[in-house]
Amino acid sequence: MALPLIVFSGFLLALIAAVIAHVARRATGWLLALLPLGIFAYLVRLIPAIADGQTVVTEIVWVPSLKVNLTFNLDGLALLMALLVSGIGALILIYTSGYMRDDPGIGRLDAYLLFFMASMLGLVLSDNLFTLFIFWELTSISSYLLIGFKYRYQTSRDAALQALLVTAGGGLAMLAGFVLLSASADSATISTIINDNLFSSSSSMYGAVLILILLGAFAKSAQFPFHFWLPNAMEAPTPVSAYLHSATMVKAGIYLLARFTPILGGTTAWTTIVVSIGGLTMLLGAYLAWQKRDLKRILAYATISVLGTIVLLLGIGTELAVEAAMVFLLAHALYKGALFMVAGSVDKAAGTRNIDGLGGLLAKMPVTFVAALVAGLSMAGLPPLLGFIAKELEYDALLHEAGAYPVLVIVALVAANALVGVAAGLVVIKPFFGRKPMLKRDPHESPLSMWLGPLLLAALGLLFGLMPALVDDTLIVPATVAVTGATELEHLALWHGLTVPMGLSVLTIGLAVVVYLLRNRLQVMTKRTTSGRFGPAHFYEWSLDWMLRSADKLTLFLQNGNLRVYLNVIIGTAVLLVGSVFLFYTLPDMTLNTDINDVSVIAAGLSGMIIVAAISATLFRSRLAAIAVLGVIGYSIAILFLLFGAPDLAMTQFSVETLTVVVIVLVIWKLPYFENLTKRGDRIKDVVIAVAAGLLMTLFVLVITATPLTSQITPDIVADSYLIAKGRNVVNVILVDFRGVDTFGEITVLSVAGIGVFVLSRLRSEKRRRPDDDG
Repeated sequence: MALPLIVFSGFLLALIAAVIAHVARRATGWLLALLPLGIFAYLVRLIPAIADGQTVVTEIVWVPSLKVNLTFNLDGLALLMALLVSGIGALILIYTSGYMRDDPGIGRLDAYLLFFMASMLGLVLSDNLFTLFIFWELTSISSYLLIGFKYRYQTSRDAALQALLVTAGGGLAMLAGFVLLSASADSATISTIINDNLFSSSSSMYGAVLILILLGAFAKSAQFPFHFWLPNAMEAPTPVSAYLHSATMVKAGIYLLARFTPILGGTTAWTTIVVSIGGLTMLLGAYLAWQKRDLKRILAYATISVLGTIVLLLGIGTELAVEAAMVFLLAHALYKGALFMVAGSVDKAAGTRNIDGLGGLLAKMPVTFVAALVAGLSMAGLPPLLGFIAKELEYDALLHEAGAYPVLVIVALVAANALVGVAAGLVVIKPFFGRKPMLKRDPHESPLSMWLGPLLLAALGLLFGLMPALVDDTLIVPATVAVTGATELEHLALWHGLTVPMGLSVLTIGLAVVVYLLRNRLQVMTKRTTSGRFGPAHFYEWSLDWMLRSADKLTLFLQNGNLRVYLNVIIGTAVLLVGSVFLFYTLPDMTLNTDINDVSVIAAGLSGMIIVAAISATLFRSRLAAIAVLGVIGYSIAILFLLFGAPDLAMTQFSVETLTVVVIVLVIWKLPYFENLTKRGDRIKDVVIAVAAGLLMTLFVLVITATPLTSQITPDIVADSYLIAKGRNVVNVILVDFRGVDTFGEITVLSVAGIGVFVLSRLRSEKRRRPDDDG
């Protein structure tokens, strides 16, 4: 039960986070961080077992009939992600206590962060398709709350809505893929599908499952054309950006691709789509990153580029490429989380994140600078940082591929890495070096709570770079094995000698230096290409406006206050949808019982009388005459109940019909005659819809009577009606005893509606009797 406790403890703590913040005040972050620290410590204890090939599995039966169980599985991939989520989560909570020190909403932000952390842990630990989807959507909801934390600002609300629509929309596509996958494999347990090879590319559903699941992954991890939501999400407070958009949420799509590589990977379709989208995203993010002026936006676009690189490596899918993806995943989480927190510290100290308005902060913020420098070097891929090892491994993985496309990918990868290196230089050099401009505030070093996180993450990137064996066999290899099932992998090392990957690294660094020195001239040349007049972001705005306008027009058409239109729409839609299914799918395979010899003369006469009365009710101008023929319909139906051996229903129908006729007569006998207030065409349309609905109900009855029914419930209900409920009228016993609460609810609804009508009638009567104000 440890794994469910890991997941749900975060939800429980989120419920009381605001109370803790009210009591503990500035110590809130340190106290709340104890939970993710405890989770992190527990996971660290499991590293030897997981590295030895073991897994930790816990299953709680939830809805077995729908294959929805709370199944949690901790393997190498889940362990790596869970360590990042819990470890960085603890540092973010501590950082938040300093960043939001004077903000009264700190308790609310902490609660949202814990809510997200728990959702993310549930996502990476879930071994059930539908449980994974539930936690997937919970991360979308919690990110919506976090991005829109400053809800008083329109930009924050818009960014939160955009992120929700894009990621949740991708999640719905993913759910459709999960449904198809589960139906094809006859299992919803991910590990079972993988281990028993229950789904393969030979399945007729492979193409649909692949596209739908990739849509979910691409939307979550900000891959082209869904990349635009991530930079706009920088409206969120910096702790949110540091947690969600560098180390956790945007890695959910990466995790999904890695988890489903054994199921969907290894095909031409997988390689073509994933490599193409990943490569395009990698280049686009890198191209835009170095041209931005806001620290967080620079880091956001650089994140998009790195995510594209990891997706590209997973698309290639070889053991070495997947290993490089896992190293890059870890390295990026460490240096990007640190740099986001550095950006927040600079913003708090200087009052701005615009690099053109920053400079000379080295003397004022030396500790923050050290964290920025080490993390920036890792981002640029310089030794002896873990980012350098990740970059070397990327090049090595591509050099092992045969054919022409690896050459093109290597060229793109070198260009993207060089531009990301330029972005790293902007983030590190511009704020801390050069002349000191006029700032809104007198800058000073951040408190311990704000520099501890970035310094620790940067130090880990340096430590793992100098001593890669610390994470090689313990984290990287188990994660890679969980994805590829490999038995032998290349060991990580800082120095492999003078190799081709080393030469590519030198070339990358040289290009980065040249572009950085020429950035001002190059930005003038590329300004027109980044004007943002076209692209997915504008398509999103246009489509959202179009949907809202269309919704307004459709609402005005359907919800126009005309009851007749409402009935036509409801009945017409039902006839079209259900009728089409009946005509094209149900009726061709059935033989209906249309033998009129089975119908008695009395039943036929009553049926004819009902038809004549129904038509007459639409023709009479007198309301009382119409009510009378409606009564004929009701009494005829009651007699039919008697003929078919249902006296209890007949007596109920007689009573209700008598009471209904009396009440209606008392209510409307003073009203005038009917008048034709509609056009002839509208009446013809009404007749067509009414006849179609009647034919549909007739088909229903014919289909039901032609289908042999063997109920497993009826014998039990009939027996229990007298033995338990002491009643021989089965229908009454069902209504009063077996479904008593439901019947009580219906009576309550009708009573409330009646009271409402009575009150409105009284108010209208009093208003009519009230003398005019002018009198």
